[in-house]
Amino acid sequence: MQLNRRDFMKRASAGAAGVMAASMTAGRASASNDKPNILWLTAEDIGPHLGCYGDSYAHSPHIDALAERAFRYDLVWSDAPVCSPARTALITGVYPTTLGAHNHRSMVGLPEHMRLYPEFLREQGYYCTNNAKEDYNVHQRQPVWDESSVDAHYRNRDEGQPFFAVFNTHESHGGEIKNRTELPYHDPAEAPIPAHHPTTPAFQRDWAQYYHNISLMDEWVGEKLAELEEAGLAEDTIVFFYSDHGGGMPRHKQLAYNSGLHVPLLIYVPEKYRHLAPAEYEPGGSTDRPVGFVDMAPTLLSLLGLEPPDWMQGRAFMGPHEAAPREYLFGFRGRMDERQDMVRSVRNKRYIYIRNYMPHLKHGHFSKYMYGLESTREWRRRYEAGLLESPPAKVWEPKPPEELYDLEDDPDEVNNLIDSPDQQAVAQELREVLREHMLTTRDAAFLPESEMHRRAKGTTTPAWETESGATIYEMAQDPEQYPLERILGMAERAASRSEDALPELRAAFDEPDPAIRYWAALGILVRGAAGFEAAEAAISEAAGDDSLSVRVPALEAISRYAVQADADAAVDALGELARPAENGAYLAMEALTVIEALGWIAQRLDPLLSDMEPEDPDAPWRGANEFVARLLPGYVHPGWP
Repeated sequence: MQLNRRDFMKRASAGAAGVMAASMTAGRASASNDKPNILWLTAEDIGPHLGCYGDSYAHSPHIDALAERAFRYDLVWSDAPVCSPARTALITGVYPTTLGAHNHRSMVGLPEHMRLYPEFLREQGYYCTNNAKEDYNVHQRQPVWDESSVDAHYRNRDEGQPFFAVFNTHESHGGEIKNRTELPYHDPAEAPIPAHHPTTPAFQRDWAQYYHNISLMDEWVGEKLAELEEAGLAEDTIVFFYSDHGGGMPRHKQLAYNSGLHVPLLIYVPEKYRHLAPAEYEPGGSTDRPVGFVDMAPTLLSLLGLEPPDWMQGRAFMGPHEAAPREYLFGFRGRMDERQDMVRSVRNKRYIYIRNYMPHLKHGHFSKYMYGLESTREWRRRYEAGLLESPPAKVWEPKPPEELYDLEDDPDEVNNLIDSPDQQAVAQELREVLREHMLTTRDAAFLPESEMHRRAKGTTTPAWETESGATIYEMAQDPEQYPLERILGMAERAASRSEDALPELRAAFDEPDPAIRYWAALGILVRGAAGFEAAEAAISEAAGDDSLSVRVPALEAISRYAVQADADAAVDALGELARPAENGAYLAMEALTVIEALGWIAQRLDPLLSDMEPEDPDAPWRGANEFVARLLPGYVHPGWP
C-alpha cells in the first residue's frame, strides 16, 4: 500500500509514541551505580504550544506521551526572551543582569569563585556532554564539558559511569519559520492568531509553519527517547524537556512579555528516583509552582545531593535541597542583536508588570533578524498604510513607561491595566517587588553597555577614572563603584515622561557620575521636542561630555530636535563616535544604532563611514563586532526613502 506523507507521519508518530510510553513503564537493567543519569532535551523558540498544554492546534504526540508519564510545570520563565542570556541563567544559576551578561551575544568574565554547573557534576564523576549549542555569554576559564560538539553523546562514557547529557535541536528555531514546507497537520486558515497580531495571510502562514516546526521537533524528541530506551537506560534517567525561551514569532521572541518568556517544562523521574521528585509529583500531573531558568542549575546540584552555593541566585525545586517555592518570576530585555533597549518584567501567578526604561523606542524598530519573516514585513506595511488598529498597531508605536496585564483574562497581553483604578494595588505590589529584585541582585544594566565594560576595569572610587580589570559582577557588587539606588532612581524619573522631573533632569548634568548624566540625557530624549526645548542648553553641553556614552543620547536629541545646522553637526559627531577601532565596538554600536534610526538624514554619513572596519579586539566577534558590521554603509534600512 502506498502511503502519502500525511499518513506516513501519522503512523510513524503513533508508533514512536507507543514505544516511548512503553519505555516509561517497563524499563531495563539499571546502571552499575545509584546516581541518576540526567538527560536534557532542549527545543528552541517555542512557548507551551503543545497538546499536553491544552493546545488543540498543536500536533505533538511524542511530547504528549512523555507528559502522560512525566510532571508538567505550567509556570516557567526563561528569564530572557532570547537564547544567549537565557543560557547564561541556565549555566550559572545567576541572573544575567547581575553578571552584565544581559545583552544578546555578548561576553563577560566570571569572578573566580563562580563555576558553571557541569564543573560540579564532573567532580561527582558524571560524564557531561553537550550536543551542541553553547552560547552562554560568559568566558569559560577551563573546559566545562567532557565533550561539546555534534558528536557528543552519553554512549561515549566509561562503562557504568553516570551521565548528564544535553541535546539541542534547531528544528523549531524562529529562523526556520521563514521556510515554506508541506503542512500535513496545520491548515493556515485555522491557525490561532493572538490579539496582538493582525489576522493576515502572512501571519496565518507563519503561525502554521511555527506549529509545523514544533511537530518536526516533536519527532526528534521521540527519537531521543526511543534511543534512551534501546540503550536500556529509560528507568535510570531523569528526563527534562524544555525550550530555551518563548515563541519565535515576532512580538514573542526578544520581548519581555509572558509570550517571550513562558516555556514548557516536563520532567520524568523514574520510580527508583522518585524520592528526588517534589512531594506533589505524580505521573501525568502538573504544578503551577513558578520556576525560572535561574533555578535549573541549583536543582541539578540538589538532585546529586549537593547544596547549591550561596552565590547561586536560583532556588532548587527538586532533590534533598529543594527550596521554598518562589512567588515571582523575573524577566528582562537588553540589547537584542543590533538594537538597544532596556525592559524589566515580573509576574506572579496571574499578573505581569513591565517597566520600559527606554519608552521612546518602539518594539517594532527594525531588526534584521525579525524582518526575515514575511509576517513582520507585512505587519509593518499595513501599519504604514494605516490599515491597522490597536492592539496590533501598538508594536509600531512608542511604549508606555509601565504595563500591567491580567494573564488570566488577557493571555495575549493587549489590555494595559496600569491606569485602572481597580488594579493600583496589584501594580504597586509588582512595581515594588521588581525594584527590590533589581537592587538585591545588583542589576548591572543601568549602565550603557560601553560604560559597563569600561567601568568594570576600575576597582577604586571613582571607578570610571581607573583601569584595573575587575569583572562586571565584582564592579556591580560594590556600592561605591556602582551606586545603583541613585542610578536607578534617575532612570525611573527619566523613563516616566513626567514634566515634573525636568528640573531634576537638568540639574543631573552636574553630577560627577556619568551614569546619572546618561540617564538625564536619555530622559530629555524620551520627552521629545518639548523636553529638548526645556533643556536645550544642558543637552548641548552634554553633547561634549567627557563620557562618550553620555554624548550619544545628547547628540541624538540634537539631531532630532535642533535647528538644521546644529542637527547636521550632531550627526557628524555621531559618525566620529561610530568607529570601533577608536572608541570600542560597544560605543560604536550605540552610536551606529542612533545613526541608522535617524533614517535618510544619516545617509550623508556614508563617506565618513565607508572606510570603517568593525574590529575591536576587546569585544567578542559574535557580540559587538558582528552587529556593528550590520549597520555599516551598504546595509540599508528598508524604511529609508
